[in-house]
Formats: sequence, C-alpha cells, structure tokens
Amino acid sequence: MAIRMSPAAERAAGAASEGTLRALEFPAVVEMLAALTSFAPSRELAKAVVPSPDAAHVALLQDQTDEAAQLLDDQAQATIGGARDIRNALDRARRGGRLSPADLVEIGVTLDATGRFAARLASWRGPQLIGVRDELDSAPDLAERIARSVDEGGEILDTASTELAALRKRLRTTQDRVRERLNAMLRSSQMAGLIGEPIVTVRSGRYVIPIRAEAKSRVKGIVHDQSASGATLFIEPLTVVELNNAWTEASLAADREEERILDELSAAVESRSESLTASLAALARADLWMSRARLGSSMDGVRPAVADDAVELLSARHPLLGEAAVPIDLRIGERFGYRALVVTGPNTGGKTVSLKTLGLLALMHQAGMRLPAAGGARIPVFAQVMADIGDEQSIAQSLSTFSSHLRNVVRFVAAAGPGTLILLDEVGAGTDPTEGSALAMAIVERLLAAGAMVAATTHYAELKSFATEHPAVSNAAVEFDVATLRPTYRLTIGLPGKSQAFAIAERLGLSRDILDDARGRISAEHASMEETLAAIARAEEAQRQALDAAEAERAAAADERSRARGGVDRARREAGQLLSDARRAADEMLARAEREVADLRREVLRQRNLRGGPAPRAADAFDDLAKRAKRARTESAAPPPPQREGGDESEADDDGLQPRVGLWGRSRTLGTAGRIVEISGRTGRVTLETDGARLVVPADDVEVVPEPVSGPTPRDLAAEEMRRRAAARVSPSLDLHGERVEAALERLTAYLDDALLAGLDSVVIIHGIGTGALRRAVREALAEHPRVRAVRGGRRDEGGEGATVAEL
Repeated sequence: MAIRMSPAAERAAGAASEGTLRALEFPAVVEMLAALTSFAPSRELAKAVVPSPDAAHVALLQDQTDEAAQLLDDQAQATIGGARDIRNALDRARRGGRLSPADLVEIGVTLDATGRFAARLASWRGPQLIGVRDELDSAPDLAERIARSVDEGGEILDTASTELAALRKRLRTTQDRVRERLNAMLRSSQMAGLIGEPIVTVRSGRYVIPIRAEAKSRVKGIVHDQSASGATLFIEPLTVVELNNAWTEASLAADREEERILDELSAAVESRSESLTASLAALARADLWMSRARLGSSMDGVRPAVADDAVELLSARHPLLGEAAVPIDLRIGERFGYRALVVTGPNTGGKTVSLKTLGLLALMHQAGMRLPAAGGARIPVFAQVMADIGDEQSIAQSLSTFSSHLRNVVRFVAAAGPGTLILLDEVGAGTDPTEGSALAMAIVERLLAAGAMVAATTHYAELKSFATEHPAVSNAAVEFDVATLRPTYRLTIGLPGKSQAFAIAERLGLSRDILDDARGRISAEHASMEETLAAIARAEEAQRQALDAAEAERAAAADERSRARGGVDRARREAGQLLSDARRAADEMLARAEREVADLRREVLRQRNLRGGPAPRAADAFDDLAKRAKRARTESAAPPPPQREGGDESEADDDGLQPRVGLWGRSRTLGTAGRIVEISGRTGRVTLETDGARLVVPADDVEVVPEPVSGPTPRDLAAEEMRRRAAARVSPSLDLHGERVEAALERLTAYLDDALLAGLDSVVIIHGIGTGALRRAVREALAEHPRVRAVRGGRRDEGGEGATVAEL
C-alpha cells in the first residue's frame, strides 16, 4: 500500500527537484524577490522559498500576497521601516550575557519600526495581517528606557540614571582641575626650555605633560611613556598625582555604573526575548509578503484562478526577460482537448523559452507569487513539476548528452501521474533521428497514459505528424521571419512549425546548387509529410483568420447594439425626468391655486356672515374651482395618455394664432413658456425650449404668447445662486491620495456632482502613484461617467502620473 506524505512533509519536499528549479531558473526569481526585502530575516525567508505541491497551502500563500498588495494599495508607504536583525542580541540576552550599547541601539530601532508597522495595521481587517499584528511586540516601556539610556551613536547618556549623572559631573570637575593645574605648569616661566610641546595629554589613563628627555631631572614626577625617538618623556608631575587619582577613581565609578545600566537593560531584554523573537519573525513574514506583492506589481502580475484540468495563460511573459519579453498565449489541458503540446520551429526561435515560461510560472504560482500574464489566467496546483532542459553532459560520469537526458526521462516516466507537469526540451535528440523520433513518440504516449500534462520541443517531422494525428496532442509553432532571419518569439498553438533550415541557408548566401542538391536528398516520404503538415497549417490558419474576422464582426455588431440601446435608455431617462419635472411643477401650481381658492372662499363666507345674507353662487363657484383643482391634481399624477395617431395639426389658440416654429408658446397646464422649436403633426406634440431644456407637451395645451422681454425668472435666479455658492466652495482639484478604492470612488462621484453644479470645465483628481490600483479605478470611473468628456494623465505641473485630469 502506498504511503502518502503529510501536507507538511509534502511542502518540505517541494513541488520540484533542485535540478528542475535550476533548469527553469527559479533561483533567479528568488533572488529578485530577496532583493525587495528590507532586512536579513525576511531575506533568508525569501531565499528559502520553494514551490508547494499542497493546494491549500498555495491558496494561503496567495491570500497572504493578496493582503500585502491591498495594504500597499491603501498605504503606499507601508514598510517595516528600519527594523534590524537582532536575533544574535536576543540570543545573547537569553543566555544571560551583557548587551553592548550598539546592540541596544539596534533593538530600540527595531522596536520603533515594530510600533509604526503595528499602528498601520491597527484598523486592518484581513485575517493574514491580523495574525501578524497579534504577534507584534513593540515593548514601549523597554523602547522608552533604551532611548533614555543610549543615544544613536551608542553612547550611554547621563539620563540613564541619576547616579551616572552625578558621577559624570564629579568626573568632569576633577578632570577640569587636573588639566588646569597642568596648563598652569606649562605656562610658568620655570618650565621654559623644558617642555617638548605645550600640550596636556593622557598616557596609561593619567594626565601628563611632554618633557624633554635631557630635562627629566628638573621635573619631579612619574614617567608613563616616551616618544618614538626617545627625545620626549611623558611625565605626571607629583603635584597632580592626587588630582589624577581622584579623576581615575571617578572614571572607574562611572564605568561601573555604566556596566550596571547595561546589565539592567540586558535583563529587561532577556525577560521579553521570547516575545521579541516571535515579533521579529512576524515582521519578517509580513516583509516577505509585501516583497511578493511588490515583485508582482513590478511585473504587472495577476493571481491566477486554480483550475484542475487546464493551463490558460494569456500574454504570459518570462519574468527574467523584463521589457524584452514577448507575450505568448499558453493553453494546455483537458478542457482544450489535449494534454500534450509539441512545440516546433527554428533554433533560437523561442521554443525553449516557451517551455521555461510555462514551467517557471507554474512554480511561481505555487510559491505564492503573482504571474506576469493578462487577467483571467488559470493554472492547476501541480503535485510535481519536472523539466529536462539544457545540456547536462557529464564527463565525470561518462554520460553523453543523450544519456543525461534519458536518465531524466526515466525518472520522469517513473514519477508521472495525474497532477504532474513534464517539460522536455528536444525530446529524443542526440541520437539517430529515426530511433530518436520513435522514442520521443513512445515517451509522450506513456506520459499521457500516466495522466501527466506534457510540453515538449522537437525538430522531428515524425513528432509533428504524431501531434496532428493523436487526439490528446496538439502542435504549436514559434514564428520566424525569413525576410529578416529573426525570430518573432510568438507562439501559435494548433500549427506545426518549420525548422526553416533551407530558407536560413539561402538568406545567408549558400549557393543554390547546394540547396537544390540538399532538397533532392530529402526522402519522398519526408517531403510528403512536410507538405501535408504545411497544408494542414495553411488550412487551420485560414480557418483561424475566418473565425477572427467573424468574431470582429460580431463584436462590432454587439458594440453598435450596445450604443443604440444606451441611446434609447438615455432618451427614456431624459424623457422620464422631463415628465417628472413637469408633474412636480404642476403639483406646485395646483397646490398654490388650491390655497388661493380656500383663502377666497373663507373671505366670501366671512363677508356673508357679516352681511347676514347668503352668497350661494360665489360659494358654489369656489367649490367648483376646488373640485377642478383636485381633478387636475389626480390627472397630473396619472400616467400620460397614449399618443395620438394621425397627422392632425394643432388647434388654434384662444386668440386665433396657431403655434408655429419660432413663436413663443406656453403650456396652459404647466404655465411654462418657451420658444417653439418643433411641431410633430404625427404625434400631435409641440416641443418648447426654455432655460436650455426642452419640454414636449400636447399641441392642444399650447397657446401662443408674446416673446418675454423681462429679466430672469425667480427660478433662474435661484439656480444661479446655487451655482454661485457651489463655485465659491468647490475646489478645482480633489485629493484621494492614500484612500481605499471604494471610499475614494464615493468621494469622486459626489465631487463631480459639485463640480458640474459649480460650472467647472475641468478638474484634477490626485490619487498618487503607489501600485496603480487607485489610479486605474479613478480613470475607469471617470471614463464611464456620462458628464465627463475626456480623461488624460496629469502633466508635470499637474502632478504627473500621480494625477488625472477630467474635462467635464
């Protein structure tokens, strides 16, 4: 019975052997990751990264990178700051050793960085970084004590203790006294001619003066040193011995107090060493996650979806090629109808790079990294990735190129199974072509039978035919420009490639006689096979072009339909808004009329009561007016009647004038007046233009009125006052720097409404650079806004790429 390793053991084993990691250049990606870390502990974690074969662990790694990327989006300056590698100092303190002032400075700096990073995570809600936050220990009391005791240069401060401050004061006093006594001796006339150089210096921890050797007998004192030439002696005069003794005693006492302070601080660090070690490890993990996020951002990488049955990487780029990488589309798996890909084409055309891109991106995904590919990427979590790429010929082991490749293949065949990805470069090469191609086909067949996913490169025409005929294998070709003799590095799946040996030789000047002779030596069977493959390729290319053209036409038609639908929807919204505004205005007018009728009715009744006589006709008239107003309110709230059919012209108004384009008309129901700009005989509608808006009303509701010559209406004045106030308070720029995307978009929407009300022609949205997520969200929102005419990046004086300008 097979024994299955635990997930932890599987992760330790990794998803690829050291040889595969080296062949796919995974260590170079690891070095790129390590270069983005901030200090030694996280750098060591980065260099120890290996792909995991466990799907749950891979999902956890990707979640960690997700949260780190979100943190960097929200807080572009998020970092662990100046954290140092204090593991040795913590270990020394744990074992009871005394820490040096330099050790304490590094611990203090690390505690300060820990506190700043913990503050950035104070309101964080993501589970991965919450786990880090819970382990962080900034030890504020210890940090404050270290800051009070040791300065940045590693010197113990007087404020470390009151005793040290007193001892250092005493030390300075005795030092000043001994120096003053010696300086007085140097200035005295008695010392004239005896002094080598008039300075006070220290030898053997005692203050001395330089005396010429021949004058030694004239100065009573203790000789502590002499110059290299022997011409000068450094003598401590007997008159300052007691002062020097006092200075030495004060120095020793200060040294003992400094040692006591260091011991005390070391003990404080030792008491928290376990917590600080865990905190340092948490900082290192967070820094590693942020480094993965930064690496992904630098590659414009994406998190792929996990798919059990297929690899689909669109516009995939080899991460080590940088800007020079040519994007390729990689598709392989059950959902595409094949599990093996045979890549053919000329040398240096990009076949091996395609294999490496597939394998390296699979390993990066399983190490928690983003993939340099377009959105929508999908890839499985492979139990094992195996690659045989490059020449591993070994003279020491007496292995030829063919033998070294075959030993790898033997291991791969034995380990192959579902969930394995096997990459074979020039499979079957290095031996007789007939035998090598047969061996290559048999190897691919066996790997497929085991359930593996396979990608292989070859020059063998037999293997191209095999891929064409086998239902689980597909051809792929790297393109080559014969005119320039340069590869394009593009990969086309479904078509076999050609080695282009004759074309390249001809372009390089090989004589036509030799080329014709070479072509004549190709077997008829081989030539027929190549011609058949070429015909298949041409047919598939024609089919692909036809499908692309059909897809383009379908997309264009869909776009036209979408634009037409959008125009209809917009017209409906505008018509509904106009109708709503008209009904609201009618309701206001009717309410005002009802109030006036009620006031007049009360006045008539009051007069009737005063006169003592009835006034039935007036009261009845007011009741009738009230009923008509109520009926008009009910009718204004009802849906509009169906449009009239036929071409009846508008009836004449009360004065006998018919509405005509260019005259002024007024709606009897709404009381709104405007210039008549359109009359529809078919629908019986008249369009009035007023205050820059258009109002469509029934023709029989319009009466011709004189063109107004008066100034603005109260409504115009009110609108102008609103615009004036908005212009006074609305800034021409909005700063969204550092905000979350959702909150920033809410502020942006509200700001655009205010800017439009204020009559601004353009606005500047400041979003910063960061990872680019906020910039993309802002520009997409502006591009979709119906009142934004154009969007562009900011000029240098407007903030450059950290700002976006919208024209309203």
